[in-house]
Amino acid sequence: MADTTNLSIRIDRNLKDEADTVFNALGMNLTTAITVFVRQAVRQKKIPFEISLDAGSGSSVTMAEAMAASERIWQASVQNGTDTMTMDEIDAEIAAARSERKAKVNV
Repeated sequence: MADTTNLSIRIDRNLKDEADTVFNALGMNLTTAITVFVRQAVRQKKIPFEISLDAGSGSSVTMAEAMAASERIWQASVQNGTDTMTMDEIDAEIAAARSERKAKVNV
């Protein structure tokens, strides 16, 4: 099991309550939702959805869309067995796949 640490944040009580409602409906708690967000940010090396001041541009992702995308990604990682992988394990798997692909090209 991965070594864990506590994270203490301050958030508006109403926002937290609304988030709890959304995440509970998605079958997760706030801790899991934050973990999903942070995992995706680390993997992608960016915020895993667009943040925009222009909500009417059509290119912005709504919170519901972002949460749905995060849930799909999380469920796929659970099904793939990658939800508990460390970044080192993920990097090693990517390196092995690249080596395998390169070996097939050079045959």
